[in-house]
Amino acid sequence: MEKKRILFISQEITPYLPKSEMSMVGRYLPQGMQEKKREIRTFMPRYGLINERRNQLHEVIRLSGMNLIIDGTDHPLIIKVASIQAARMQVYFIDNEDFFKRKAMFTDKKGKLFEDNDERSIFFSRGALETVRKLRWSPDIVHCNGWMAAIAATYVKKALKNDPLFQKTKVIYSVYNDDFEGILNTDFAKKSKFGGMTKRNTDLIEKTPNYINLNKLGIKFSDGIIYGSEKINPELDEFIKKGRKKVLPYQNPENYINAYSDFYDKILS
Repeated sequence: MEKKRILFISQEITPYLPKSEMSMVGRYLPQGMQEKKREIRTFMPRYGLINERRNQLHEVIRLSGMNLIIDGTDHPLIIKVASIQAARMQVYFIDNEDFFKRKAMFTDKKGKLFEDNDERSIFFSRGALETVRKLRWSPDIVHCNGWMAAIAATYVKKALKNDPLFQKTKVIYSVYNDDFEGILNTDFAKKSKFGGMTKRNTDLIEKTPNYINLNKLGIKFSDGIIYGSEKINPELDEFIKKGRKKVLPYQNPENYINAYSDFYDKILS
């Protein structure tokens, strides 16, 4: 029996970022799945506040070198990797000088959202998926963690639906209590399209690409939803409950690995 393959596209992973509900799942869930004999790949953005020397990041030359075109501009895709020795696990980092050099994740010193967070999200999500394509690695499940990876769900189900590597792939989207205020660039939807995507595929963010609508987009194009936090935005909670997706309620840190593993099997059955 072949090992099931799980691709994790995660907004935060510790120890590269401070501990949080999301970064802890990003760190320990892939390890847990690997210990259950699943094959994994894990991706996160290479935010500028990550210390490359301390964490021993190095560029993977054979995977770098692609250019991703966003809104008519070429952006070089740089792939870096680091190992979590205790887990015998590698983490791939999506990097680009324009998007991830600054020493912050999403906001400036005054708490204002970066104007290019839309393009950063697009670049991260596409970069992870394009790297997997280059590896010729076909995931059974793509698990998206955090709003930065929401558009990845749309890409798997729409932009890459005819790619043999993704034709049978299921998508799981985890929703967390990580609200942000404000609206991302209103051209987010237009910039995000590739591979024959239409307005219908990005209808939820065409006018107002905010936290709520980005998460709704991730939910819409997923096969299963996980409550990553005990309490999430009430509007998203209602949106999930009105849908017909398979849902895994919030799980305590002590038992979530087994619960997630069973949920993966349920989605794949």
